[in-house]
Amino acid sequence: MAKWIWFDMDGTIADLYGVNGWLDCLMAHDTMPYAKAQPLYDVYELFKVLEELHNKGYKLGVISWGSKERNADYDKAVAKAKAEWLFDNMLDMWLDKIIVTAYGICKADACRKYGNGILVDDELQNRKAWDLGETIDANENIIAKLRELL
Repeated sequence: MAKWIWFDMDGTIADLYGVNGWLDCLMAHDTMPYAKAQPLYDVYELFKVLEELHNKGYKLGVISWGSKERNADYDKAVAKAKAEWLFDNMLDMWLDKIIVTAYGICKADACRKYGNGILVDDELQNRKAWDLGETIDANENIIAKLRELL
C-alpha cells in the first residue's frame, strides 16, 4: 500500500488567517476568505515538490475541516470553495483525495481507511492526535521537510 501525505489547508498551505476580516466572514457563513486566501508558499515550488513526491510513489491528499458550526449547507459551500482554491492554484492535479470533514473530527479517523501516512498541519492538537505515522509541523518550512522525503 502506498504511503499517504495529508495536508491541512488553513494555516498550512492557504493563508486563511491573513485574509482581512476572515473570522467575521466565516461567522456570517461567507466563504470569501477561502477563495481569497493567498498560498503560504510559492505555488510553483509547492507544485514541483508535490509532483516529485507523487512520482516517487506517495499518495497525496488534503484533510481539512468545515465550519465550526456544523452547518450542512455552509459546510458544502466551504468544501466547494476549498476545492476551487486547490484548482485555482493548480495543486489539485497531484492530489489523490480531498476530504473536508466536520470541524473537530480527529483527522486520523477521517483518513484511517487509507492506511498510515504523514500529516502536515499547523495545529499541535491535530499532530498529537495523529496516530497513523509521522507529522510535519507546518509552522516550519514544509517545503524543506517534504524534500527530506525524496
